[in-house]
Amino acid sequence: MAARLSPRNSEVNALEQRGYLIGKKIGQGSYATVHLADYVDSSGPKKMRLACKIFDKEKAPKDFLEKFFPRELEILTKIENPHIIQVHSILQRGPRVFIFMRYADNGDLLDFIKRNGVIPESQAKIWFRQMASGLHYLHSKNVAHRDLKCENILLSRKFNVKLADFGFARFCVDTEGRRILSQTYCGSAAYAAPEVVSGKPYNPKLSDVWSLGIILFIMLNASMPFDDSNLRKLLKDQMTKNWVFRSRVRDTLSSSAKNLVRHLLEPDLTLRMTLDRSLQHDWTKVRKDRSSLLGRLVHSAPQTTRHGGIPAQYIENGQIAGDYANPEMKKSEMRISMDKT
Repeated sequence: MAARLSPRNSEVNALEQRGYLIGKKIGQGSYATVHLADYVDSSGPKKMRLACKIFDKEKAPKDFLEKFFPRELEILTKIENPHIIQVHSILQRGPRVFIFMRYADNGDLLDFIKRNGVIPESQAKIWFRQMASGLHYLHSKNVAHRDLKCENILLSRKFNVKLADFGFARFCVDTEGRRILSQTYCGSAAYAAPEVVSGKPYNPKLSDVWSLGIILFIMLNASMPFDDSNLRKLLKDQMTKNWVFRSRVRDTLSSSAKNLVRHLLEPDLTLRMTLDRSLQHDWTKVRKDRSSLLGRLVHSAPQTTRHGGIPAQYIENGQIAGDYANPEMKKSEMRISMDKT
């Protein structure tokens, strides 16, 4: 599939005439590949670094083409927010669709945590607030993401958060403005809310909030809260709140941070913290808005590295700020997609 989804010579030539230069492949999905790309504006020599997602309609299943892909394209053309990856353009040539997006220079959040370990609480607060802000914007447009996970949280050149990958996103209201419960049990099991894992129709906005809580836990703990190798056990652990912070982390985290995680990972829908309330939580609120603390540190000091490529600015008194990532941290593999409706 990877070879078939690489751009053909005729496509490369056609794209170059529009100013798009396709580079090496940097990602592979079920029905698409992602390549580095540059855009050269005809009005000047300056290049813009982009990522290009290439879909081949001839290779994707019918339900994906009829439901998920049109939704993704429609949503991508209607959203614009500082904490959502920006789409540059969408082009189609025959059965191929090329989605050009701004490139995230610092990769995704999961890879960052695997390299650097626990995110210091002050930085986790900034990134959580940015994620919640981007998600709040989506929800205000009645769009649910439905696949929030560390791999879909990208980091810009200045280490600011960008939500990405809207392949499972959908509108939450019908044409008459009535709320729609989702019946598509999709996404990665490790991040999925218990109502999704159990196979019940669910409120996708509240399930997004659960996923946000999972991401916050991972940032603060550098490991997953639940084992997703067995869905039956996963659901039981979710419902009984069978998760704990590692001892080294638990003793240093603020009580406010622990409180927020506990209220986000609440299996009872009537008690789970809403996105609005999470943005007003004592831990999330700040006296003065700041851009990424880590971004300022990395870009204001010499780019020297120690400890296997970790930025030296991220190391406190010769010690890595936090633990190394738990070896169980991995790309999400078990996906839930039982009834795509």
